[in-house]
Amino acid sequence: MPRTVEIRGRSAAPGLAAGPVFTIGMPAGGATRDPAGLTGDDLSAAIAAAAAELAMLAERVEGEGADILSFQVALLEDSALTDPARERIAAGEDAVSAWRATLDGEIDGYRNSDNDYFRARAGDLADLRDRVLGHLLGVPAAAVPAGAVLVGEDITPSRFLAMDWTKGGGIALSAGSPTSHVAILARSRGVPMLIGLGPLDAAGHRTAIVDGEAARLILSPDAAAWAALEAGRAARDERAREESEVLHRPALTADGVPVGVFINVADPDELAGIDPATCDGIGLVRTEFFFHGRGGSPSEEEQLAAYRRIVAWAAGRPVTFRTLDAGGDKPIAGLTIEGESNPFLGTRGIRLSLARPDVFRLQLRALARVAAEGNVKVMLPMVTIPEEIDAAAALLDEALAELGREGVPARRPSLGIMVEVPAVAVEPELFARAAFFSIGSNDLTQYVTAAARDISAVAPLCDPAHPAVIGLIRRVARTGAEIGRDVSLCGDMGGDPAHIPALVRAGLRSVSVAPPFVGRTKLAIAAARTA
Repeated sequence: MPRTVEIRGRSAAPGLAAGPVFTIGMPAGGATRDPAGLTGDDLSAAIAAAAAELAMLAERVEGEGADILSFQVALLEDSALTDPARERIAAGEDAVSAWRATLDGEIDGYRNSDNDYFRARAGDLADLRDRVLGHLLGVPAAAVPAGAVLVGEDITPSRFLAMDWTKGGGIALSAGSPTSHVAILARSRGVPMLIGLGPLDAAGHRTAIVDGEAARLILSPDAAAWAALEAGRAARDERAREESEVLHRPALTADGVPVGVFINVADPDELAGIDPATCDGIGLVRTEFFFHGRGGSPSEEEQLAAYRRIVAWAAGRPVTFRTLDAGGDKPIAGLTIEGESNPFLGTRGIRLSLARPDVFRLQLRALARVAAEGNVKVMLPMVTIPEEIDAAAALLDEALAELGREGVPARRPSLGIMVEVPAVAVEPELFARAAFFSIGSNDLTQYVTAAARDISAVAPLCDPAHPAVIGLIRRVARTGAEIGRDVSLCGDMGGDPAHIPALVRAGLRSVSVAPPFVGRTKLAIAAARTA
């Protein structure tokens, strides 16, 4: 047996997993077709086959997984990506060399980007390159054993989505990014994932442990490693039992102060299997996800249908829809502005919506219509000056007037704001015309610390526990209490037990977290004191 090897990296998704080692690389088997004879027609057929394969896979998955696959299909159908390969073929190259060279050039461009978001998208292009090459060369796909630990440089989104993770398994990558599509998928599906492990040689190792808590990969684990795994699983199971006991109870601090616990969602499909009674409502609906993976912006009726499903699930509990928060690390083709030198400080959030009233008006009409059917609130992202609230309110009033003339049932939802720009957190009383405040701790932290959360070199500086961040949260909570405005927090900070005590002491009495974190958030609140 090979000796036990332990490698440290970074955790992209928490959890513990153990299973047979499967090395990610070229598909099993050799090519069945000669590259020298492959033409532009063969490339077209391979691209079509790859697109059909991805579209079929997209029909089997839900939520952000389907959006990612739809995005990849759209890339394959984009002549800007495929035409350079066809030009190479016309110049005399075989289809395999032309496709590989074209995609490798695109991948290098993404990997060398200054923006971590674009570097993380390189995996999507590598996925398309390899999938089309497989069809060109007639190479069969490799079968992955159930519950395997996938080891390699990176993993493609389609391979992740094709796996049956209900049987266990984990991921260990020499490279990777915490903001990649696969990392996002792994966190949402509870698949332990490590990145940044450096050069990996798994040859000869038959089994492995992925420890997403301690950020380590153990190849050929010895008896001590297996014992530690079992102890970790026992601790995890005990935490799960404790969380299940408080899941249906109201959240109270150790000194008896109630704290609302809401959930964040991006897609109606995420609510399947979640009991509404476990939370106080939905504190954040990320409506920008309805705009991805489409040939254009969704229609009013398409938005209304999605919003209705969410409001119906809530069964009278409050639902807060955030208007389109595109831009920054969430570009949307055909909508956000390309080529901005600093998109995080550019035309994003409410700035983009006000710049595109044609798109914004449709969303406001859909929100006003669904507000007639439930307890709906609307909040505006990236507000910087009070006049932005006035402009949005005026467009909402126009939408309501239009709907009234058309005889369409509608209601004016309360209009609040995200507190994520430091200018708002420093002087929140200037924004009293907002009906409520919701602190976006992710953006607020990176703007206060001047450190982007998606750039690994400075990510440690982007610390929500920074006294300046806590001080601003305290200021917003205190001002909200003084002027009679509800204050909540819907960033990642609210779902992290390490930050709950500081938030409670700062006066925060409402948080909105990812659905899997409701139980642990209630446990952390129960252990916290207001003073």
